[in-house]
Formats: sequence, C-alpha cells, structure tokens
Amino acid sequence: MNEPRTGEKRLVDQQKNHQQEMPTRERILAAAAAIIGEDGVAARLSVRAVAARAEVSSGSLRHHFPTQQGLRDEVMRRIFDWVMPQSSISDTTVPARDRLVRSLREVLDMGGTGPRARESILQMTGSFIAAEHTASVREAYLATQRDGQRRMEGWLRVLAEEVSVPAQDIPRRARFLGTVLNGLALERALPAEDSLVQVESESLYAAADAVLSTGAATTSDGRGASSPP
Repeated sequence: MNEPRTGEKRLVDQQKNHQQEMPTRERILAAAAAIIGEDGVAARLSVRAVAARAEVSSGSLRHHFPTQQGLRDEVMRRIFDWVMPQSSISDTTVPARDRLVRSLREVLDMGGTGPRARESILQMTGSFIAAEHTASVREAYLATQRDGQRRMEGWLRVLAEEVSVPAQDIPRRARFLGTVLNGLALERALPAEDSLVQVESESLYAAADAVLSTGAATTSDGRGASSPP
C-alpha cells in the first residue's frame, strides 16, 4: 500500500536534487516559470516567493535579478523561445517579404483559430483588461509586449541587410507590426462571414510591404514623413 507514496516521494526527491544541481540563476528562472505556470501569466513574482521556491536567499535572487521586471522579462523570453517555432527569417533563399509574413503568421497561429482563438482572447482580456491593474499585472503585460517588440525588431534587423530599412526606424515599424498582429488575433476570435485566410494573408503582406518600404522616413518628432507606417 505504501508503494505509490514511496514512488511519489522518490520522484519529488529526484526533482529536488535536479534543481539543486542547477546553477543558481537557472533555479531562480525555473522557480519563477513554475509560479507563472501555476498562477497564470500575471502571477505575482515576489522576491520572497520566488526565492523560497528556488531555495535561494533573497540576496542571491537580487544579485542575479536586481528588479522583478528584469526577472519577468527573462522568464517570458524563455517561455516564448520554448513555445515558438524556430524562425526562418535568415533563410535568404526565400524573399524577404515572404519570410517576414511567415514569421508574423507563426506568432498569430500561437493563438489558434475558432474556439481556441476565442479562448486566447478571453484569457488575455481576463488577465490584462478585466483584472485590476496591479503592479504584477502591469509587469506581466509589459514583459510580453517587450518580448514581442524585441523579436520583431530582430527580424527587421536581419532583413535590413537585404532591403533599405533605416536602423533608427526599426522600433517604430516593429510596433506597427505588433499592432497589426493584435488586430488580426482579435478578428480571429470574432464571428466571421467567410474564411479569414485570404483576408489575413492580404493584411500580412500589406503590413510587410509597408515596413520594408524605403519611403517611410521618420521625422524628428518620430512620425512618418511620407507613406505609412
């Protein structure tokens, strides 16, 4: 009768030993990721809770991550690196606009279609819109926003070597792409008369053409001087 309990204890001990063998920084990240996995993306990553979960001192956690936002940013980056497919943005055998559209579509597909898309939007709404905007909710949203911005800026920097995209304008163009993805993700969750495949494709290619255009100059106040974005 004690075998199941003994086996469970052995598994817990193995997991604990494995965690203790990890470098301190990785233990902290694993602990924070576990808390997010249990309590949701907007979970509060307090120094005390994360340090206790990682079995490190608060001082050690602060040494590796001086701010909670820095810790959350790194955890979210690791999570997205794990769930997102490997980007083919550097595959020069494919035209730049096609590679950008493919990468954008991969992000969009993470939210699914139909019922899955509605569930994703409802989760986001519950986590970041309906919920009280506490410090942890704000930190969680900004971490996901910064990670998406970082990725899209990275794609544009790769493509800038092939097309004439001004380096100083990359952050603005990446924000535009993020706005397009947010709109398309919401549209997937809403009732539609016809299939959205063609409409999405047209929208993504229009966005790609806009950000890869050489005519979207930036003025001193940060706004486009000619064509969008």
